[in-house]
Amino acid sequence: MILLDTSVVSAVLRRRHKGEAEEALSARVASLLRGHEQVALPGIVLQELLSGVADRRQHEKLLAAAHESFPVVLAAEGDHLKAADLANACASRGLALSTPDALIAAQAMNRRAQLFTTDADLRRLAEVAGLKLL
Repeated sequence: MILLDTSVVSAVLRRRHKGEAEEALSARVASLLRGHEQVALPGIVLQELLSGVADRRQHEKLLAAAHESFPVVLAAEGDHLKAADLANACASRGLALSTPDALIAAQAMNRRAQLFTTDADLRRLAEVAGLKLL
């Protein structure tokens, strides 16, 4: 399984005018969707994707695009417990990790999934916690 982080999904689905970096991410996600592994969104990523979209029509369009493209993986209690452990471990090392990033990482780790992200905080976490990145 491959889980997509908000940084990737936002660049692929939210950006109206894609630059070179967003086009490359879009091509990579399209390639993953044609592959054999399931590509999914953690529920918190769906929430982050839709947060801040004030226009209701755009909100519904974005929601439809996300649902058509990716199944949503909801967090279980174990994911929240793992997220707390990750946040505490990062804090003890002086690393910043937001609550959503901790939950996204925990979901990936608990499912032995790879996480596709461009987020620097999650990349630092991978170095210390064994998070598998794509």
